[in-house]
Amino acid sequence: MPASVSGQGLAPVETPVSDRSVTSLSAKIRSQTFVVTTELTPPKGIDLTELFAKADALRGLVDGINLTESPRARMAIEPKSVARLLLERGLEPIVQFTARDRNRIALQSDLLGAAVLGIRNVLFMSGDDPKSGDHPEAKPVFDLKTADLLRAAAALNAGRDMSGHKLKGAPNLFIGATANPTASNLADEVENTQRKIVAGAQFFQTQAIYDAPTLLRFLDAVKPQGVAMLAGIIPLKSFKMATWLNENVPGVVVPPSCLQEMAAVAGDAAAELRVSIAMAARIIREVRSHCAGVHIMALGWEKHIPAILRESGLLSR
Repeated sequence: MPASVSGQGLAPVETPVSDRSVTSLSAKIRSQTFVVTTELTPPKGIDLTELFAKADALRGLVDGINLTESPRARMAIEPKSVARLLLERGLEPIVQFTARDRNRIALQSDLLGAAVLGIRNVLFMSGDDPKSGDHPEAKPVFDLKTADLLRAAAALNAGRDMSGHKLKGAPNLFIGATANPTASNLADEVENTQRKIVAGAQFFQTQAIYDAPTLLRFLDAVKPQGVAMLAGIIPLKSFKMATWLNENVPGVVVPPSCLQEMAAVAGDAAAELRVSIAMAARIIREVRSHCAGVHIMALGWEKHIPAILRESGLLSR
């Protein structure tokens, strides 16, 4: 992949969303198309009506849809099966795998199962401790760290399991991980991200950022040559949400300027929506010449993604 994809050098090609084909996420990144991904949370149960409605509404607007794996350690339907159903609807899924619940045997087995189902895009993270979820009595596994998961997937792609045993047919996984440009200890996060790159990460989705300098400082330190970095975007729904993120979500830093913008319209729902969309669009415009794409975590505001993309210039009006 050319260096420009990783935020070093020329900008990715800014293909209007409405002109995008159903080419795979990895192919778009290789061609330096500026990509847009988002995420949906599978439900606690088997009624996928709402998830399908949200996913179908994003058809042609995003290049990939993350499916989370029991986020915040709250049990939900496993994402691999849902991903297969999205594939059948002509949508590109990205399946999250956590180290929380399975040992290395089960994780490698599930990765092979995903590949057999036609799923290519996988994203690895450690996962939340079960004590914070809705089954606090569950025993955590955490057999592997994120870097170990990445190495396992890279080994499977090369036709071997983690123990070096040869596979009968190898998958072709597009391997991703997370990164946090606003981590309190930047040096540690840079080292951790570089460790993930060495382990086999081909793309990253970052924690939410609210200003371009934060991302640029991180990219300059990591130097992710040949690895795609997708900047995380969480639209701020209100001043209350902005302050809550600052106080309760490790790694999210909403700067004073953004807090002031939201405080100025606090209590006026229409104005809050307008400012939120404008802010998210502005961040996208500021970062799009420096990274391979953006990852929009709408948190229930999926219906406003088109407006964000229009105002950012990524979606033809």
